[in-house]
Amino acid sequence: MPGPVLARLRSAMPDLGFYNCFGQSEIAPLATILGPADHDQRPDSAGKPVLFVELRVVDSEDNDVPPGELGEVIYRSPQLCLGYWDKPEETADAFRGGWFHSGDLVRQDDEGYIFVVDRIKDVINTGGVLVASREVEDALYTHPAVAEVAVIGVPDEKWIEAITAVVVSKKDVTAEELIAHARTTLSPFKVPKAIRFTNELPRNASGKILKRNLR
Repeated sequence: MPGPVLARLRSAMPDLGFYNCFGQSEIAPLATILGPADHDQRPDSAGKPVLFVELRVVDSEDNDVPPGELGEVIYRSPQLCLGYWDKPEETADAFRGGWFHSGDLVRQDDEGYIFVVDRIKDVINTGGVLVASREVEDALYTHPAVAEVAVIGVPDEKWIEAITAVVVSKKDVTAEELIAHARTTLSPFKVPKAIRFTNELPRNASGKILKRNLR
């Protein structure tokens, strides 16, 4: 859940308790939960593992990273799928070492709560610097005209990938206004190089935004 969207929901419905649930289809589909009692202290967290799910946060060599450092979250659980149908190589890679490699980039604090940064494949290489698309999305979500936004990297001769935001707006706004808004909270190299407007974002059957289609 984007932080600015959660803040608006909690403000509009202060008597409700919110659960932030995180996972993916392969783990059927729940891995972690942040319950209502934890939302005041860690509103940007995806919580802790649910019952029967073990998780670790590892580097590219599958070594555990210290609390607070970025890494890929990997899982072990009886509710995981056994593999990918007729894809033995993909299965062997995803389940190497007996753990399922999620493809999600996270941080974990010293109490075990995880904080989702981005999908590893969605991190943008702009001018040789890596930028999490989610951070840019959260900045744009704070603009009152933005209903939905997805940020992608578009191939670029100068920047390697140019940060590009695809926006569904709920009232009139210009690309220049959104870029200026992003500059108020983001470092200059994280500000979108371009804004594209659309009536709706492409999604799969479960509602997940398909960034590969946007690219």
